[in-house]
Amino acid sequence: MYVKVAICLTFAILLLISCSIYVGTIDAKSYFFPLLQLPPLRLSLCATDRPLRVYMYDLPRKFNAGMMDRGTSQVAAPATVENFPPWPKTSGLKRQHSVEYWLMASLLYNEEEGSEAIRVSDPEMADAFFSFNKHGHVTTDAEADADRQLQVELLEFLRQSKYYQRSRGRDHEIPMTHPNAFRFLRQELNASILIVVDFGRYPRNMSSLSKDLVAPYVHVVDSFTDDDPLDPYESRTTLLFFQENTVRKDEGKIRVKLANILAGIDDVHYENSVRTPKSFKMSTKGMRLSKFCLHPAGDTPSSCRLFDAIVSHCVPVIVSDKIELPYEDEIDYTEFSIFFSMKEALEPGYLIDQLRRFLKDRWINMWMRLKNVSRYYEFQYPPKKEDAVNMLWRQMKHKLPGVRLAVHRNRRLKVPDWWRRKR
Repeated sequence: MYVKVAICLTFAILLLISCSIYVGTIDAKSYFFPLLQLPPLRLSLCATDRPLRVYMYDLPRKFNAGMMDRGTSQVAAPATVENFPPWPKTSGLKRQHSVEYWLMASLLYNEEEGSEAIRVSDPEMADAFFSFNKHGHVTTDAEADADRQLQVELLEFLRQSKYYQRSRGRDHEIPMTHPNAFRFLRQELNASILIVVDFGRYPRNMSSLSKDLVAPYVHVVDSFTDDDPLDPYESRTTLLFFQENTVRKDEGKIRVKLANILAGIDDVHYENSVRTPKSFKMSTKGMRLSKFCLHPAGDTPSSCRLFDAIVSHCVPVIVSDKIELPYEDEIDYTEFSIFFSMKEALEPGYLIDQLRRFLKDRWINMWMRLKNVSRYYEFQYPPKKEDAVNMLWRQMKHKLPGVRLAVHRNRRLKVPDWWRRKR
């Protein structure tokens, strides 16, 4: 009897469901599989192989390209791939602070194949947002006032953007590699992902390795593209090379002290020099003829000289207690560089003694590694796979999980940073 009852009950339920579906009162998929009706979760970008999707604000040229060409600085229309100015060949020292230019150029080029980032026209589809304001050397009060006004206007623009408001700027990428970049209102952007060359110019509450990107300086000497001697070690007759301004602030004061320690050593070239077209050529030749290139701190822990050495395949000798390096989650710098603390470097005879003891085979391995990694430090247009531009976009991709964690927590926490408070 129980079997008959069960069969009748099952038949009745099936009949009821069939009729309901027929008259449209029940969505079978939602009825039986309610989870399938939820909007798809946004997967972490690191779980995919697709390029980073970047939304670049269509700002007037005065905020970016117009700073290179003052004749077009007041043009309201945004920069495009058709009107974007080429990088000037005679830019001299300005070149080392041009990271912003190459990143913007790559987004304008917007070629997906082999690229780590592509520009999207719909901000709703973006993983990150890009904007920058970089000013050159300020020489007059009027230029300083104009620079400040540009920064005020840009900050107002960002704060009015619902996408900036949505994350409080955390998913906005803002290059600050130039010493004067956003110099008046930097603290207003401390939640964003900043692109810096080191942390020497910024307080700890503004910039940190946990959220920001460390970019290489753009090298100013020519890359050594035909470095294929039969004996690379013997072809480089200078043991240690340095040619740069020795008058520096903060940790950079070590340069004067090193000049006294290294003076008079036959196979060491240590010269105080101001960068000019002639000195660039001399540095290019000198680095290519040297086994080791010295990199003491400048005004900040890092300087362009390190990346000049890398593209010259001259093993860097890095003297700094506080330096941070680009791409260090992917690259082991000890494979092609030597590190000394400031205390070690200032001990008379110690640094040179260590370099003279350096085995030839070990040096050749480092030289070969330099030849292999130098492509990671090339800024170029159009960008190429695994060049500096694509490496930086990939680093940006690595930062986004932390950004999303901060954004999601901020939306639900009633007491921000509760764990830092005294209990």
